[in-house]
Amino acid sequence: MNRFFGHLKTVLHHKKLVFIYCVKAGIPLRGILHDLSKFSFTEFFGSVKYFSDGKRSPTVAERNDKGYSAVWLHHKGRNKHHFEYWIEFNWKGNFIYVSPMPLVYVKEMFCDRLAATKTYLKNSYSDRAALEYYFSKNEYRYIHPDTAAILEKALFILAVNGENAALSFLKSL
Repeated sequence: MNRFFGHLKTVLHHKKLVFIYCVKAGIPLRGILHDLSKFSFTEFFGSVKYFSDGKRSPTVAERNDKGYSAVWLHHKGRNKHHFEYWIEFNWKGNFIYVSPMPLVYVKEMFCDRLAATKTYLKNSYSDRAALEYYFSKNEYRYIHPDTAAILEKALFILAVNGENAALSFLKSL
């Protein structure tokens, strides 16, 4: 029962932050609709099973246990604010095609990253943390250059000037 309520508390805290940031970025509807799939049976109870302490995503624990994360596969396939949603594999041509993300989802992606960083890092959060995490995963990221340019600029603004400046930048786009 502790994992159930621990996960629920983490998800609700994250959604609240994303909503606040989406409003500031000028996309309030995306803040309301953000991550509704986390309340589906697959994602919610899969995450409850692997919930530990709210300091890391349960998908990491599930991936370590099974070699893949059913929760993540379900989530990224239903949420357009994840760049992974925009990746196509062409098996005949043996290549990966990445599509540019519509601006509204790039903005939501930034808000999601900011909220996730604050949710998981808690008191050790800094405005540089989201940028550092982003670049630490560079080797494994397939993201369209146009999408990356907007996201990276917002992350740099966050790191240097803080969240209000970064959200104002996104709102101005």
